[in-house]
Amino acid sequence: MATIRTKFRSSSAEGREGALYYQVIHNRVVRQISTGYKLFASEWDQRSEAVIPCQHPAGMERDNYLLSVGERIRRDKIRLEKAIRTLSQSGPFTADDIVIRFHDSGQEPSFNDYIRQQIVRLKRLGKIRTSETYTAALKSFSSFMKGSDILFGELSSDLLMEYEAYLKNRGNSPNTISFYMRILKAVYNRAVENGLTGQRNLFKSVYTGVEKTLKRAIHLNDIRRIKRLDLSLKPHLDFARDMFLFCFYTRGMSFVDMAYLKKGDIANGILTYRRKKTG
Repeated sequence: MATIRTKFRSSSAEGREGALYYQVIHNRVVRQISTGYKLFASEWDQRSEAVIPCQHPAGMERDNYLLSVGERIRRDKIRLEKAIRTLSQSGPFTADDIVIRFHDSGQEPSFNDYIRQQIVRLKRLGKIRTSETYTAALKSFSSFMKGSDILFGELSSDLLMEYEAYLKNRGNSPNTISFYMRILKAVYNRAVENGLTGQRNLFKSVYTGVEKTLKRAIHLNDIRRIKRLDLSLKPHLDFARDMFLFCFYTRGMSFVDMAYLKKGDIANGILTYRRKKTG
C-alpha cells in the first residue's frame, strides 16, 4: 500500500526558512513532491507532521501564513489519498503514477470555484436571474465555510447537515434552506456529469423539498390608497409607485420583464411579451 509522509528539509543557511515536501512510497520506490511551502525549523513538528502555532515576533501576519500552510497541506493530502484510491481501482500502479495524478488533480477546480464557473456560464447563456440565485447560494455557503474553499472530496453528508443547521440557526425558513440546497445539489450533479467527482448521495439527509406557505395578500383598500397618494413632490417614489401598480395590474409581472417591454408589445388592448427567465 502506498504511504504519504510530509517532510521538512532545513535550509543550509542559518536563520533561513526550510522547505516542506511530500514523500511518496510505493513498492519500495520513493518519490518526492515539492510543495513550495517555506517554514522555519521551529514552526514544524516532524513527529506529528504538523505546523506548530506561531511563536514568531511578526505575530498575527505570520500566524495567518502558518494557518494557510496547514490548510493547504490538509488539502494536498486529500488529493494524494484520492489519487491513490483512484489508481488502486484501475489495477497496478507506480509511485510515479501517484505523482502524475496528484499534479493533474491540481488543475481541478474547488467546489466553490466550480460554482463560480457555473455563474459565469449562466450569464453567458443569458440566464441572469438563475446566475443571481447561484451567486446568493455561493455567498451563503462561503459564509458558512468562513471564506474557505472546499474540494469535491471534502464535500460530505455531515458537512451539508452542518450547513443546514447553520441556516436554521440564522432563522432561515425550510423553503429558503431548500433553495440553497437545491442549487448546491444542481452544481454537484453537473460536476458528476463532467467527471470532476463521483456520484454520492450527499443530499439524502438535508431538506430539498418545497413547503406550501400561507398565501398573503394586501387589502384592496390599501391598493387604492397607494394609487391615490400624492407623490408629485417625490418623483422617485412616484415612479416606484407606478412600477408597483403596473406589476399589480399585470398579475405580478417581474421587473426584468417590465424593463424589456416595448410599445409594440401592446396591440388591440392586449399585452404580449416573452418572459426573460424562460425566453
